[in-house]
Amino acid sequence: MQIPQPLSSLFAHFPLHTWPPILAGPEKKQLAAPTIWVHPSSDIDSPLLSGDVECLKWQAYLALRGLKNIQVRTDISAQGAIDGRLPNLHVALPETPEKSDPPTRLVMDNSTHLLAAHNIPGWVDAQLNQDSLEYPLEGYKDEAAKDESRAWVTLLEGPVHAALVLSTQPTLASSLKTFFLTPNVYAAPPPAPAPALTSQLRSILVPPPPPQTGLTSIPFSLFPEWGTRVDRKSVMAKYSEAIAALSERLGTDKWFLGSESPTPLDALAFAYLHCILSSTPEVRTELTKRVNLVAWEWKVRGMVRASFVKSS
Repeated sequence: MQIPQPLSSLFAHFPLHTWPPILAGPEKKQLAAPTIWVHPSSDIDSPLLSGDVECLKWQAYLALRGLKNIQVRTDISAQGAIDGRLPNLHVALPETPEKSDPPTRLVMDNSTHLLAAHNIPGWVDAQLNQDSLEYPLEGYKDEAAKDESRAWVTLLEGPVHAALVLSTQPTLASSLKTFFLTPNVYAAPPPAPAPALTSQLRSILVPPPPPQTGLTSIPFSLFPEWGTRVDRKSVMAKYSEAIAALSERLGTDKWFLGSESPTPLDALAFAYLHCILSSTPEVRTELTKRVNLVAWEWKVRGMVRASFVKSS
């Protein structure tokens, strides 16, 4: 059956080209050591430590559990991670890999697999030949200290995290300054808050902040809700109280809550303190007033940094 001439003439304007397949090379790069994928950092003094709190928390967890020579990769986007979230840990498969239902790992090749963040503790226990059921206190001195740690985790992930998120958003004064000092104000309007940041603030702050604009109290409103109206003074006041309480609770102890060895709370606290010291002056100044917290962060930073090497 022949194609009609008018249709054939039309198809001639859109020729189909085929290209040969690109074959993989015979050599495959082997995994030399466990490698953690994290967001990069802008700190030139500690380039191997992530600038993201969640990634840095797991880096600190690995280091404080005593693992060494862990490679770091910062060239992988979160889109290439499991569930689109970093960190991920790329490790070698054990000799007799256990099957999971549903599977919790993404196979990279025949000898390695990729772990999401919530699978890291189980892998660490396997490396240290430890059973989490035999250590129910997770390093805390007693059950009361373990219960207290949950309150401090809430404090860090609440007011402290809110202040960190808020520090990355432009203030009204800086937005107006940018607007009026730009030669072409129509080409460069003031930057609007990023949707991801405003959604984070809604989930962190209690009660959730109201919208910045919108008239929803009357039927058929002509102005839909937009943005988030955050009381910056209130957030910073709660942040100051949280840092003061954290400093008082640490005191002169080696680890938080008087533990003899580092705990998950110490890993989380270090991640926040390190990111605060790399944040804006408004947030950083409140921490630098607490000498014991700054000295503790400096000590733990050296321990964490020593556990990681650049990916080869």
